Amino acid sequence: MAPSDEGIQNIDRLIHEPSRLTIMMHLYVVESADFQFLQHQTAMTPGNLSSHLRKLEDAGYVEVTKEFVDRTPHTALKLTRKGRDAFKQYRRNVKQFIDKLPE
Repeated sequence: MAPSDEGIQNIDRLIHEPSRLTIMMHLYVVESADFQFLQHQTAMTPGNLSSHLRKLEDAGYVEVTKEFVDRTPHTALKLTRKGRDAFKQYRRNVKQFIDKLPE
């Protein structure tokens, strides 16, 4: 018997994209991270990471803070409350969908 597609519509497609899911997972477990750390952890190019972060920022999921530290540009990233809540809901929805699959 094939699983119903009913639960899959509840999965946040913005988060579900693999690169953005990776970003969200890394930011979920820390209070904040800098751009270089996240780039190293995700193995994304600076342009690719920036593009995905912009989409998450536009959705209100990620807060990006740019500043200078000792005359060097520094970009800090963290999940907003909305982003943290969206990721928690994403996890629940995926788990719920997967749990309905036959073993």
